[in-house]
Amino acid sequence: MKVSGFTIVRNAIKYDYPIIEAITSILPICDEVVVAVGNSDDDTLGLIKSINSPKIKIIETVWNDSLREGGRVLADETNKAFAAVAKDSDWAFYIQGDEVIHEDYLPVIKAAMQSYKDNKQVEGLLFHYKHFYGSYDYIGDARQWYRNEIRVIRNDKNISSYKDAQGFRKNDEKLKVKAIEAWVYHYGWVKPPEAQQAKQETFHKLWHTDDWMKKNIALVDEFDYSNIDSLQHFKDTHPKLMQARISKMNWKFSFDPTQKQLPFKEKTLMFIEKTFGWRIGEYKNYKII
Repeated sequence: MKVSGFTIVRNAIKYDYPIIEAITSILPICDEVVVAVGNSDDDTLGLIKSINSPKIKIIETVWNDSLREGGRVLADETNKAFAAVAKDSDWAFYIQGDEVIHEDYLPVIKAAMQSYKDNKQVEGLLFHYKHFYGSYDYIGDARQWYRNEIRVIRNDKNISSYKDAQGFRKNDEKLKVKAIEAWVYHYGWVKPPEAQQAKQETFHKLWHTDDWMKKNIALVDEFDYSNIDSLQHFKDTHPKLMQARISKMNWKFSFDPTQKQLPFKEKTLMFIEKTFGWRIGEYKNYKII
């Protein structure tokens, strides 16, 4: 079995992405990892080269910043990275620049890839998610946070990144996937407040017009993490690769999980979900088989 990893990155230093941790977290079970390094305002290219692994395959790309509808440029870049993976790989493991895989799940993921390698009905593997917010001590538990997404896909060039690169489709059809007991640790909402604000001011341009930006994104120095409705304490362990970054955290954030700022309808829907495991109206860009 041969496995290729692939990811995209741009301005990783400027916006404090844990891209080194992201790539390194999947490296042990990949034969190669393709990194599409976009034109950056910092030395992101040098940062990726510093991983210094023979498994890393860098391709340099130029982002089409005119693709501002629905984050299409992210899918465009992801497709470039996927197109560059080895033709003889069985699986392609996608990781985003703010996602890290806990080392405990690597054997589970590898075993699933091996188990379904020859079952062509399985087009991808579905992962669970933990979304960290504000600090490394809290995770989002409201309905706005997606619970699952595809992160391993079959090396089939009829598959492509979908919309803003959150998921994938094959010939515009939902992929048939197997759900596995592995979690993606998403750290996109844990950054120094000034880096988070800078990211917001730039990243939303991938989805919205300048007029929308002026109306919806405040021009301030630091992101206000207090504007959040519901969180819960994280009581497990982080990936070992994240320990150095966690120890350098230089801002404070706290939240009382008992004080959920949700309207009655949302509280009711959350109660149903936590009681019965059913998220009413959940968006699913996949078919579990």
